[in-house]
Amino acid sequence: MSEPQAAGPKPRLALLSPYGLGAEQAEATARALEAACAAGDVAAVILRLATSDERSLVALLKKLCPSAQGQGAAVVVAVPDFDGDLVSVAARGGADGVHVDRADDETLRDLRGRLRDGRILGAGGVLGSRDVAMLAGEAGADYLLFGGLFPDGAAPDPQEVRERATWWAEIFETPCIAVAAEAGEVEALAATGAEFVGLESALWLGDAEGVRTAQAVLDKAR
Repeated sequence: MSEPQAAGPKPRLALLSPYGLGAEQAEATARALEAACAAGDVAAVILRLATSDERSLVALLKKLCPSAQGQGAAVVVAVPDFDGDLVSVAARGGADGVHVDRADDETLRDLRGRLRDGRILGAGGVLGSRDVAMLAGEAGADYLLFGGLFPDGAAPDPQEVRERATWWAEIFETPCIAVAAEAGEVEALAATGAEFVGLESALWLGDAEGVRTAQAVLDKAR
C-alpha cells in the first residue's frame, strides 16, 4: 500500500470485447479493433473469448491480436470457465497477457509466476469486496478492473464503479480500469483518478466514433 497519489496524467482507454467472442466474429472484430484503436489513445484490449479447445483459441488470437497491437495497444485474453492452460494459449496466440475474473489469490500468484517476459496479469470481478481487490493487488496483478458487464449482460451500479475506482486510485499504486457501459459514464470515471477508462463493446464495436467521443472527454480530464 502506498500513500495517496497526486493527480496524474489523463487516463487512457481500454476496450472490452463482448463475452463469448468466437471464430465466426473474428473477421469483423479484427476490422473493428483496428479502427477503434486508431481512433483514440487505446492502451489495451481485453478479449473475452468463448470457451473452446486450446488450438482454436490460439488460432482466434492470431487473427485478432495484430489488429490492436499494430495500433500500439496491448492485448490480454480472458476465457471464462476455461479449464485449460490460459497462459500457454496467450503466449502461443501472440497476446500480451491474461485476464481472469473472481480468481483467488493463490490462482493469481500461480499465474503471476508463470507469466514471463513482462506479460500482463489482469484481475476483474473485484467490485463487490475491498478485501478481494487488495488480495488481487498483493498477488501481483498488473491492473484491477472495476465494473464491466456481467456475463449475462447486466451492468453493475455506475455509482459503485466510480466509488470503488476512486478508493483504489487514491490509495494504491497498482493501476485500475474503471469501465463505462454507457457513453455518459466516461466523464465521471475519468475524474476518479483511474489510470484507464474501459469501454464496453457497445461503445466501440459498431462505430469507432464512440472511441473518438470518449477520447475527447479524456482529453479534458485532469
